Amino acid sequence: MAFAQPSLVIVFPPPNYQTSTEKIFLLGTAPPDGQVLINGQPINRSKAGHFSPSFPLQLGENKFRVRHENQELQIQVTRLTTQVELPQGLAFAKNSLTPTTDIARLPGELICFSAIAPPNAAVSVTLANQTVALTPQTQQAQLPANSGILTGRNQPIGQSSVGKYQGCTTFSAAADLGQPLFQLTQNGKTITQPGSGKIQILSPAQLTVAEVTSDSGVARTGPSTDNSRLTPLPKATRATVTGQEGEWLRLDYGAWINSQETRILPGALPPRTIIRSVGSRQLPGATEIVFPLQVPVPVSVQQGDRTFTLTLYNTTAQTDIIRLDDNPLISRLDWQQLPPVGGGQGGVQYTFNLKKLQQWGYKLRYEGTTLVLTLRHPPTMGYKRRQPLTGIKILLDPGHGGKEPGAAGPTGYLEKDVNLTVSKLLRDELVKQGATVVMTREDDKDVSLVERQAIINKEASAIALSIHHNSLPDDGDAERIKGFATFWYNPQAHNLAIFLHNYVVKDLGRPSYGVFWDNLALTRPTVAPSVLLELGFMSNPNEFEQVMNPQEQQKMAKTLARGITEWFRSVK
Repeated sequence: MAFAQPSLVIVFPPPNYQTSTEKIFLLGTAPPDGQVLINGQPINRSKAGHFSPSFPLQLGENKFRVRHENQELQIQVTRLTTQVELPQGLAFAKNSLTPTTDIARLPGELICFSAIAPPNAAVSVTLANQTVALTPQTQQAQLPANSGILTGRNQPIGQSSVGKYQGCTTFSAAADLGQPLFQLTQNGKTITQPGSGKIQILSPAQLTVAEVTSDSGVARTGPSTDNSRLTPLPKATRATVTGQEGEWLRLDYGAWINSQETRILPGALPPRTIIRSVGSRQLPGATEIVFPLQVPVPVSVQQGDRTFTLTLYNTTAQTDIIRLDDNPLISRLDWQQLPPVGGGQGGVQYTFNLKKLQQWGYKLRYEGTTLVLTLRHPPTMGYKRRQPLTGIKILLDPGHGGKEPGAAGPTGYLEKDVNLTVSKLLRDELVKQGATVVMTREDDKDVSLVERQAIINKEASAIALSIHHNSLPDDGDAERIKGFATFWYNPQAHNLAIFLHNYVVKDLGRPSYGVFWDNLALTRPTVAPSVLLELGFMSNPNEFEQVMNPQEQQKMAKTLARGITEWFRSVK
């Protein structure tokens, strides 16, 4: 059912809102009789009176008068510029000098500097005994945020680089070089300004060794959380530190990790290991592969069609024999020595050829210096015709809860509540099919993302589904964009995501918002195929009415339960 409100309500944006987007939608509701005017113009509304029109924003303050009959609300939105302001007079732009933090590099590696200064100036950097000229940069495209794909606005935008100066150099010997000194000259006048970060050139013979102290160290492609995640590093992994940028450490196999997830081992030698025999052991519902090593080294995983590939870095094979008996999961294990890359030692790559296309999850851990890989077997479905999911454990995660409300609909109704309602309905339908269902929460309470991941890892269910309802970034077209969406991250979850998406869209006749590979906390667990479902948009006035309709909620739960059952049958 839709919830009519006694008066005019604006749910989004909140008072005195600030954004950098070029447009914004206003989400709210009013009694369905009469018109709602925004800045004097009538807007479209749903049958229940909900609305979410979009308006362009000019830089600075934007005021909206929202009126329904004798009630009027004032909304102010400030659009902030994303352009760095050029300085007035002879000066560097504020916070424009890079590097901004202390950095460490190996001899011979490029060290680059940049600054924003008035056009047609002479800019240089002096460091140790070198002076590096920074040259003006030509126009460069500006990439949108990752969220641009959610609104269809993910194309590069041309951006002028007027005022940006860059230059690079190298140093051949280990040294503490101190802070760079930036110099700006224009019209016969000169100023200097020290950089905020110090620069060190590391000695290749005196590199430190870091050990991962968190249960699952977050390895990334670069020194910030903006960079993409790589295979997590098991606790106790050791690697040589070959560079540093602020609190981020570059490890010898190329990944970066935050220093807070590590400890430095004084006097430790660069971790290198040989590997000889590889063994396996079967457990109830899983196969463990045992890799005896001299020291825990970095690893990475790649899942393909009927293959699971594990790479051990800084490892040299002395392998002559491997035991792998006939196995319900693995048809054959192949391996190869990888050549050194970028001055490293190389590694050993193991490829598990699998008997079935669908993979059911894995875990990696170190026991002392021995790496243990656990590969889960397919679950066994029951043979009861009326309860086909007998023997199957399914984890449901009702998104948000407690102090985390999630999205809000036009009436102010919160996503966390409808997530829980539909999750309970789905649980009941799955239990009717014979499944054992575990939920991360059964009431309105706080459950952190870390806690939810821990529950998924502990329960080791056959699959994990996180139930959500969607909303849009500020510049999304909330009146138009709607539909069902699925999100996956690990390849083992892709087939489940595609199957459920197509099943729901076809069975319920819902519009498709899309299937997305997305680096989300609830899609990252590797112990089971983990998928996040967005059942509909809280921000779309018409779809919100459907989302809140108890009959439609029951239909969604029944359809999802049937789809899950059919998926298990299809991958049997």
